[in-house]
Amino acid sequence: MTITLNHTIVPAHDKEASARFFADIFGLKVEQPIGHFAAIRVNDKLTLDFADREKFESHHYAFHVSDEEFDRIFARIKAAGIEYSSDPMHHNQGEINHRNGGRGFYFYDPNGHNLELLTRG
Repeated sequence: MTITLNHTIVPAHDKEASARFFADIFGLKVEQPIGHFAAIRVNDKLTLDFADREKFESHHYAFHVSDEEFDRIFARIKAAGIEYSSDPMHHNQGEINHRNGGRGFYFYDPNGHNLELLTRG
């Protein structure tokens, strides 16, 4: 049996602004609303459904990307002046990691969610 994640709800202080941030950084587009969610289609099987919440804990979302996608996203991160780090605790600001022969980094979205990009799993 193959199990595929279809969607996940991402809590946000402003769902539309959060969806736009994510779409801009990852080079995606905001979909038509799904119910009361602002949705981003990440790939042909997965959507991130942003929902307004007053209070929530921050989450960690990790994305495996190609080397070309990494370069494009990393360039947008730097152009936007977003701080990034090579480690999940953000101790090594301005650095990327090279785990498993790939590249990776972490950054926070406007809601405090810790986002990770990696080219090798």
